[in-house]
Amino acid sequence: MQIAVLTFDGFNELDSFVAAAILNRLRERGWEAHITSPTPQVTSMNGATIERQRSLDFATDADAVIIGSGIRTREIAADAALLGAIRLDPERQLIGAQCSGTLLLAKLGLIGDLPACTDLTTRPWVIEAGVEVLDAPFVAHGNVATAGGCLASQYLAAWIIARLAGPREAEAALHYVAPVGEKAVYVDRAMAAVRPFLPVEAVAAPA
Repeated sequence: MQIAVLTFDGFNELDSFVAAAILNRLRERGWEAHITSPTPQVTSMNGATIERQRSLDFATDADAVIIGSGIRTREIAADAALLGAIRLDPERQLIGAQCSGTLLLAKLGLIGDLPACTDLTTRPWVIEAGVEVLDAPFVAHGNVATAGGCLASQYLAAWIIARLAGPREAEAALHYVAPVGEKAVYVDRAMAAVRPFLPVEAVAAPA
């Protein structure tokens, strides 16, 4: 599985790095999550400059895509040329967005009139884009999911793993990163957010 973690200038480190790290727990199974950006370098909201791993066109061919948030998302949402370079297909790909990434998903026409999740700061902008915003950390409609809050990145990663590799693999990845002494509670809580949005056959899979 090849996964694009869309990361733009001004990005939130928690969105991109936490999701990518959890997804890459499945590297032995051939999974790779890549920091994917429109420019060779991007600088985070806290001033950390990193090299991209894949260019933006990689997102078109990826099996799954996560759109992270950042302090420049409204500028990106107004950049027609940049939005036009993001070509995603919810029929073929799993697509997730976090916080202000939900605004980009709305501008790309991938939410429609379905309710979505986002952070409190972005909420009015997403509503202005015509999307109903839920008071919830995670929601999925078919192959499109949205999450709200920086630490909700774990839910997007768990959803993608559960959809493409099964709930047991998602639980194992979460268990690895969870705090010692809180692992069972952490995994149970994260999977409780994700499990209602998994296909019946995945939820019913034997433990």
